[in-house]
Amino acid sequence: MTGHRLLIAILLMAGLTTWLLLFWDPTGVSDSVPDKGQVPLELAARPTGGDFTLDSATGPVRLADLRGQVVLLYFGYTACPDICPTNLVFIANALRGLRQDELERTRVLFVSVDPERDEPRRLAEYAAYFHPRIQGITGTPEQVAQVARLYGAAYRRAEEAGSAMGYLVDHSAYTYVIDPSGGLSRTLDHATPPLEILAAIRSLLDAEQP
Repeated sequence: MTGHRLLIAILLMAGLTTWLLLFWDPTGVSDSVPDKGQVPLELAARPTGGDFTLDSATGPVRLADLRGQVVLLYFGYTACPDICPTNLVFIANALRGLRQDELERTRVLFVSVDPERDEPRRLAEYAAYFHPRIQGITGTPEQVAQVARLYGAAYRRAEEAGSAMGYLVDHSAYTYVIDPSGGLSRTLDHATPPLEILAAIRSLLDAEQP
């Protein structure tokens, strides 16, 4: 996909997520919005966390090198029609609530579970549309599967006969909050509100203060 076509796709997804932010009740209390789109998968296993290394457009990214920062880890893919844009917009809105000094100690890693299509440069372009502190990373199918096992992330390819996309990737949609020592602190549900994400980040940042 060219940069121009990717921009159009992102703008379309941004329109969807704006609608979601304005009219969708992620708690499920309201029944005024029809249930459409993909349904996130449940976790494949209990997340344990752990260090890993995957590739980005600027080189390898090692979780061990991000000690001292709060890291949000999210598994998805750039062609995701609705689940990923929703979560990434919510995460980006949480990041915008941080002070600059807090933002510098926070990183978001977007792990693509579709390495066949999501090479690092495409991931970098996609992530940048949401927020500059979101970094796209991926690896070989085996490397991605290994990282997914550490965090209990589930994903599976779903063929779309007759579609120009060829296939979708059903996946879980949890956000993993990793503390500055590299340990898994908590797991946030799909479409966790930005204020709750912001509070989760700040609680760990504040705990690091002398």
